Amino acid sequence: MKRYRILAILVLLLTTAQTFSQKRPDHTVWDQILILNVTEQGKVNYEGIMKISPLFYKYFRSLSENPPTDEWSKDEKLAYWINAYNSIAVKMIIDNYPVKDINELHDPWNQKFFRIKDKRYSLDDIEHTILRKFNEPRIHFLINCASFSSPKLMNRAYTAENINMALEKCTKEFINDPTRNIITPSKVQISQIFEWYKDDFNRGDVVSFINKYSDVKISEIPKDGYITYNWDLNN
Repeated sequence: MKRYRILAILVLLLTTAQTFSQKRPDHTVWDQILILNVTEQGKVNYEGIMKISPLFYKYFRSLSENPPTDEWSKDEKLAYWINAYNSIAVKMIIDNYPVKDINELHDPWNQKFFRIKDKRYSLDDIEHTILRKFNEPRIHFLINCASFSSPKLMNRAYTAENINMALEKCTKEFINDPTRNIITPSKVQISQIFEWYKDDFNRGDVVSFINKYSDVKISEIPKDGYITYNWDLNN
């Protein structure tokens, strides 16, 4: 009997250890925050988020405490890091509210604002050294830096289950959004995102990438064909 008890305890400890090693952050709280405080057009009610800030901070801590492991799928990792980027940007705004522009903050792109164990990450770290390494150009249309010209903040959290649908949907919506790109038979002016990250889009063939999603096809991008980025807060 004693031997069986020891065996049972060992099994329980092993199961607990496996469960702990495979723990994922629950994006449900972030999902509810976004549903309640972000419009279909991507306008963010920062004051509304501030009113439920304990819930927001709880979610933010859960991201920090439950980072991706090798056991995670690519989709799980992608959803995690995009949610992390977007929630960091929101946290930077509500921690310094009111602000009119994220660039009012001190070096917002390089602040090591997010901690996982002994390592800290900035927005630039997450975008350039993690997300862009996925070799998935559509990530540029899901990450939001709290600005008017950014791709709109989706009012749902990203998960392994919805990330591929969101990549396709948000890319098409962004390219055909006349407030962010002007693509007509007589005029072509596109977001500076396509200028800044040109090499991410079909190895620099931005025209073919745009044509895959645009309702109106283009043959070239004029030299003056980039719209100056509007950093005004997306509230």
